[in-house]
Amino acid sequence: MDKPETVLDLLQAGPPGAPAIGGERRDSLDNEGLRALCGRTAASLAGCGIGRGGRVAIVLPNGPETAAAFVALAGCATTAPLNPAYRAEEFRFYLSDLRADALIVERDMESPARGIAAELSVPVIELAPDAAGPAGAFTLTGPQRETTADTSAPGPDDIALILHTSGTTSRPKIVPLTQRNICTSARNIAQTLALTPADRCLNVMPLFHIHGLIGAVLASLAAGASVWCSPGFNALRFFAWMAEAAPTWYSAVPTMHQAILSRAGRNRAAIDSADLRFIRSSSSSLPPQIMAALEETFGCPVIESYGMTEAAHQMASNPLPPAARKPGTVGVAAGPEIAVLDAANRPVTAGTVGEVCIRGANVTPGYEANPEANAEAFAGGWFHTGDQGMLDGDGYLTITGRLKEIINRGGEKISPREVDEALLDHPAVAQAVTFALPHDKLGEEVAAAIVPAGKDGVDERALRNFVARRLADFKVPRRIIVLEEIPKGATGKVQRIGLHEKLAQFL
Repeated sequence: MDKPETVLDLLQAGPPGAPAIGGERRDSLDNEGLRALCGRTAASLAGCGIGRGGRVAIVLPNGPETAAAFVALAGCATTAPLNPAYRAEEFRFYLSDLRADALIVERDMESPARGIAAELSVPVIELAPDAAGPAGAFTLTGPQRETTADTSAPGPDDIALILHTSGTTSRPKIVPLTQRNICTSARNIAQTLALTPADRCLNVMPLFHIHGLIGAVLASLAAGASVWCSPGFNALRFFAWMAEAAPTWYSAVPTMHQAILSRAGRNRAAIDSADLRFIRSSSSSLPPQIMAALEETFGCPVIESYGMTEAAHQMASNPLPPAARKPGTVGVAAGPEIAVLDAANRPVTAGTVGEVCIRGANVTPGYEANPEANAEAFAGGWFHTGDQGMLDGDGYLTITGRLKEIINRGGEKISPREVDEALLDHPAVAQAVTFALPHDKLGEEVAAAIVPAGKDGVDERALRNFVARRLADFKVPRRIIVLEEIPKGATGKVQRIGLHEKLAQFL
């Protein structure tokens, strides 16, 4: 099929008998098995009174069954994966906000979501992994309803996936993504990475996050390739997974890449026997130092890309060789049209900083039930990402920061990423994150948290002097906190906004 625009169409790309979804110490679910599983899932949901357009929240541990459930549910209804680590109040908010028609949880899995679903009169459907079957195989059991469900196949404009924005500065917004949105994005990623049925992705990303769902799972299936799903990121087990899965690539966020690098030295044999075609990085900026270390360690190109939930993940990407990869950039437009606009929605010239804006078939039609947010975010026919950046003469995009992450120190605007990179140039610094610290006179001051590279400690004054030799004085952090680990959100990303509150005890 030339241009599949629904998940069921997209799954036809998989060659019969070839693997689709794999996992630890399990045979892989092949493409025919996955397509059959989609049919059984639709029938099971219909028996529970849920069909096309029904909203099904899923709370499942990472692994092949979650990947298969996402694909199967998106193929017949609307799915909303939730973080299994949420507390009861969070489940109450999300299940209510979604207006969920059902909740799927794994059989024998204890979760506060069960109790909240009961309070909200949301039916609970249990997923039982098929222990004797291939990775990803499962059955569903739930309360039967006599209501006739719409069992017709969803069309391109039906909502396939619902996620929430991270809500770091305001109430989380509902992001509905259509069948066309997610299939377009999956195809864009597969094309960017030149994926073929011979490729296999090792997925370590959470499967309640757009990066894992589309960047790893659906992009692989769009190319007829396979995805091997870990039970969740663990740097201690990564190299064993790599040996078992024999992947041609993996995708992760920078903090995961850094953790992998920290254990690479003692896993040289696994690295030497691996056959990675490339490594992908997305969801936050990859420091050039980490990119260089990954390429040197694994002997393959690192492809940094740029994505967000509202775009069904990918917006831009550095290309594969022999095209140029530019460290510090997120590459060129890789699917949607990209423009950098000024405050009046006019394109700025190359090398000028403005707001990154996009439009295309992968972009959400709009936030649900939020006309105020839509009026702001979709002004002028473009989706305004809230990211600040600039395009160079070759069309490569550099992200300079979030508009709300930019530190405003007495009128001087400071990009946190620029300070991060200066700190990471010091040999004693393994990780760094720069953030705004409230100041009674300047409004905001520059602060940073670091994780040292060794056991010898870090001299804060010496580190500040080191940065001062690279950056203007107003950009030098006035406080540097040394930590064993930098706090991260549920998806492994560092969220600068509000970090001063999380680290208040150290400030």
